[in-house]
Amino acid sequence: MKFDFHVNHRLLFGTAGAAFVALSVLVAVAPAAWLQRSVAPLPGSRALTSLERQGLEVYLSEGCVYCHTQQVRPLQQDTSRYGRASVAADYARLRPMGRWHSTPRVLGTERTGPDLTNIGARQPSAIWHGLHLFQPRAVVPGSIMPAFPWLFQVRDKAEAGTDALVVPAPYGPGAGVVVPTERGRALIAYLLALQSAPLPQAASSTNTQAPPVGASDAARGERIYSSNCAACHQPTGQGIAGTFPPFAGDSVVLAEDAERHIEIVLFGNSGASIGGVTYASPMPAWGALLSDEEVAAVINHERRSWGNAAPQVTVEAVAALRARGARHVP
Repeated sequence: MKFDFHVNHRLLFGTAGAAFVALSVLVAVAPAAWLQRSVAPLPGSRALTSLERQGLEVYLSEGCVYCHTQQVRPLQQDTSRYGRASVAADYARLRPMGRWHSTPRVLGTERTGPDLTNIGARQPSAIWHGLHLFQPRAVVPGSIMPAFPWLFQVRDKAEAGTDALVVPAPYGPGAGVVVPTERGRALIAYLLALQSAPLPQAASSTNTQAPPVGASDAARGERIYSSNCAACHQPTGQGIAGTFPPFAGDSVVLAEDAERHIEIVLFGNSGASIGGVTYASPMPAWGALLSDEEVAAVINHERRSWGNAAPQVTVEAVAALRARGARHVP
């Protein structure tokens, strides 16, 4: 009777409870504790600053995790758009937000919007992020993301040291300028901090993905442009007035000598004056993320789209300029 589960309810529930605790420790607690002790942050990573950590709090409180992930799967469909596959060390610097708070759950489970793991490298422009948060359709016409106007203020003029957003019509205010609030600046800073640190060569070599079999250079260039360039310069190649320059009819894109075009894509640019307009938003250096073949493909896409008809570039020309380094761009 003493060891009969049918009549000894204490024994029954006690055994069930002990089995539950033992399995929890074996399956969840022990592996998590081992992983936390054994995985160190990647050498190229850094801890968030106080402003960026405040931005993480805004990111969580505004519900960004409901529509965006921060986990890149080791699949071609992910790595071709978002960068290398995520590893455990990418999350080693995540810590609880407070004494009675758990570690932020930033990985997410649904991609209503794109993955943000490496968004700071893919889109390093604070101006773009500000426009996108203030009114997503100002930079991505088909976006279903909600606007976050409460993270911004409309003032008569911007204070010294504060970058005002050039909001294209019809999304801007009737009068005044748009500037981010403290919470808005913090969220933008956090998004810019989301950059994947490079993996050791031995580990990164296992995550490389070959280009799609049978993909033509034209199709590859269009895909790369859509994934990396269209957010700023727009699918139409017209850019956004006063914020991001156009490619359609641009003198650099149409030049017979493509050297400067290749340099800008490889090494980036900032403070460019085009057609009498100075563009404050920096152009990222895509050479760090794209191969010579990919750079040549996207440049050729830009040089033969939207009415452009410029001479094509070769992979060899891109490789030579990469080896030489930039001459004309900062």
